[in-house]
Amino acid sequence: MAWRDKRKVMQAYDVTAEIYDQRYSEEQDRKYQKALDIIDVIGKVILDVGCGSGLFFSQVAVKAKIVVGVDVSRKLLMKAKAQANGFEDVFLVQTDADHLPFQDNLFEAVFAFTMLQNMPKPTQTSGELRRVAKINAKIIVTGLKKFFPIDKFMDFLENSGLRIVTFVDDEPINCYIAVLST
Repeated sequence: MAWRDKRKVMQAYDVTAEIYDQRYSEEQDRKYQKALDIIDVIGKVILDVGCGSGLFFSQVAVKAKIVVGVDVSRKLLMKAKAQANGFEDVFLVQTDADHLPFQDNLFEAVFAFTMLQNMPKPTQTSGELRRVAKINAKIIVTGLKKFFPIDKFMDFLENSGLRIVTFVDDEPINCYIAVLST
């Protein structure tokens, strides 16, 4: 059942890939700015889970040592490739966020913007984010407010096995932003 749900999400994003930036770039930029105001990415190895069309790359690639973007949608990754072309150290992988093809304790910062609502078991996904993050790494996740009432999102965070460092509920942003640590 979970794979069927993920396949539907993948197909939906493949269909909307061409209009993704037009539809979501302003909102995503607000989230990126808020997250980057909270944590430092200079010289770090970063994972962007659910990278979509690669909008975040322009915000972090000039500061980070390496950025790896992953997404389940092939068409979104094709758009992300165009975003990544201007940067030497941005790499893309098509994969499922619940089964990341990376060794344990690899990334110094892990970002998952507007992705958890697409996962059948967000707590399982958070375990995979935790697995690939280095000890004391920061993991930034967002929870879409229309999908996650605040009590449901706080329950998710408390059950994630991660420590809440910062929580942001900024009115103009349609997501909660949580900075977590391993």
